Amino acid sequence: MPTNSLNSKELYAYQKKDLGRIFDALDEVEEGSNLLYQLPTGGGKTVVFSEIAKRFIERRAKKVVVLTHRIELSSQTSKMLDEFGVINKVINSSVKEIEPNDPHMCYVAMVETLNNRLNDDKIVLENIGLVIIDEAHYNSFRKLFKYFERPYVLGVTATPLSSNIKLPMKDFYKKLIVGESIQSLIDKGFLAEAEVHRYDLSLQGLKLGINGDYTVKSSDAFYSNYGMLGKLLNVYNEVAKGSKTLIFNNGINASYAVYETFKRAGLPVRHLDNKHSTKERQEILLWFKKTPDAILTSVSILTTGFDEPTVETVILNRATRSLTLYFQMIGRGSRVLKNKKEFNVIDLGNNTLRFGAWNDPIDWNDIFYFPDFYLESIKSDEEIERNFEYTMPIELRNKFSKSTSVDFDIKERYKELFAIGQRPKKVLEESIDQHALMCIENSSNITEARQLMILLEDDIKNRVKQYTYCIMNTTKNYKEWLEEDYNRKLRSKLVQCYARIES
Repeated sequence: MPTNSLNSKELYAYQKKDLGRIFDALDEVEEGSNLLYQLPTGGGKTVVFSEIAKRFIERRAKKVVVLTHRIELSSQTSKMLDEFGVINKVINSSVKEIEPNDPHMCYVAMVETLNNRLNDDKIVLENIGLVIIDEAHYNSFRKLFKYFERPYVLGVTATPLSSNIKLPMKDFYKKLIVGESIQSLIDKGFLAEAEVHRYDLSLQGLKLGINGDYTVKSSDAFYSNYGMLGKLLNVYNEVAKGSKTLIFNNGINASYAVYETFKRAGLPVRHLDNKHSTKERQEILLWFKKTPDAILTSVSILTTGFDEPTVETVILNRATRSLTLYFQMIGRGSRVLKNKKEFNVIDLGNNTLRFGAWNDPIDWNDIFYFPDFYLESIKSDEEIERNFEYTMPIELRNKFSKSTSVDFDIKERYKELFAIGQRPKKVLEESIDQHALMCIENSSNITEARQLMILLEDDIKNRVKQYTYCIMNTTKNYKEWLEEDYNRKLRSKLVQCYARIES
């Protein structure tokens, strides 16, 4: 069945360039070879491979199969193929059989559905010349290739890094074709600019699971606590209030806690996870689309197959060690509109410190060919936190307005004392002296001084942590003991100072 040229779409210049590179590569490799194409989220991967399907059918008179991993992606892909004039058939749960003489030249299917039909001999797919795999970093598609006779395979992904470290993509794909960079797409007006708001957090309480990412249980516990929920609400009010906002979480409990917190604050918020029915999900997403200042808190469901260009703020209310997930989450806000050229990213998981800025240059060939080296190079939480720089909030600094300086560089002073052979602990003694002076300068009695000392909790924890890095003893018990000892000595110092003042 021929394609319908009346519905043809026009590609952008960079998409046309990539299209030419892909067909050149197909001409160069032998039949049955596997190629991988990388293009950022929002760059139009579906547009490119829809045109590829159209031209492949026209030039080679062979059929094309497009594989996805979610039903929403199958529907979106089918609609895009229709726009390119590629008459296609979606193989979903309602399709029980396909005869050998079926006239369609293109099929779109979820991997599991197609595998079940082929395994039951209910579907016969012949003359398949090209298999296109959307979101190719997933590996579930490999089970299908025993049913095809050496087709070309084109994987498409924004991040050519396998979701399974035991199945690196370089072992399956012969060549990687790298498309336009994120920054280039921003410069050309195809993607919105991300304005990042990062908040340093100590995440060493999070646990890593067997898949290499943080566990849902530890993430739920961390992000559901009162302090983190309060911080999330505060930063939303500071940065994003009134904007259409997506909040990504790692666990359902955390997402529900976020929902309840924002609801109590009188904000327009809904919660969505994969336990919602299709009807419920459609209703929630329609509400989100129509509500200008809507807030949607979600878990594991909107990173792919979701396109809402009006999103103005993305909140990463989770930490991840998955580069793919990092790009997918931020990419949800990157679509441009006539009145939208930038969007907010609020990072509450140290993710931008772990992976770099979303639009930073990245060597995808290096990651593709040497994935082990890349995974080993991802910064640990301890390494990230070593470089945190504590800045006293303005409202707190105002309470110490009579002090000329509230800063104390633990690392630098430690180096100076070490160079002249002084005891390591002297650096903490000097820090305590400075904190005591700050409290005394800005109070009129011991009660007020103690109240100011309580407000220094975060500053004290940061100084103690920096000290433990200097002496290379960062165990939790030792750090907690040092904090208790620091506070005890600071309280004692305040009492002594006020006793001298009053005498």
